[in-house]
Amino acid sequence: QVQLVESGGGLVQAGGSLRLSCAASGRILMISGMGWYRQAPGKQRELVASITGSERTNYADSVKGRFTISIDNAKNTLILQMNSLKPEDTAVYYCNIHIAVYGTDYWGKGTLVTVSS
Repeated sequence: QVQLVESGGGLVQAGGSLRLSCAASGRILMISGMGWYRQAPGKQRELVASITGSERTNYADSVKGRFTISIDNAKNTLILQMNSLKPEDTAVYYCNIHIAVYGTDYWGKGTLVTVSS
């Protein structure tokens, strides 16, 4: 019933920007945190940015100052604004919702971001 759907990925030149969205549907309770992960070819999935209910945020060192994570509560949507994109940012980006009390994670299917030089 719970479903996360990412959108906004695509092909962009280095220095450009993209805005990723994660739309949540279904009944989701006791959310501990939300985040964006990415996985490049041949590499493990890594945390890019996260946000808590108190709207505290943290970012991977590689994206600090360039990416911004936010929540649109009215639209039940998690946002990742990506600016000054680099070829190293090329990856499939995944939306995640974590419920700590149950040790549960919900994942989207991912959206591909490709940054050309």
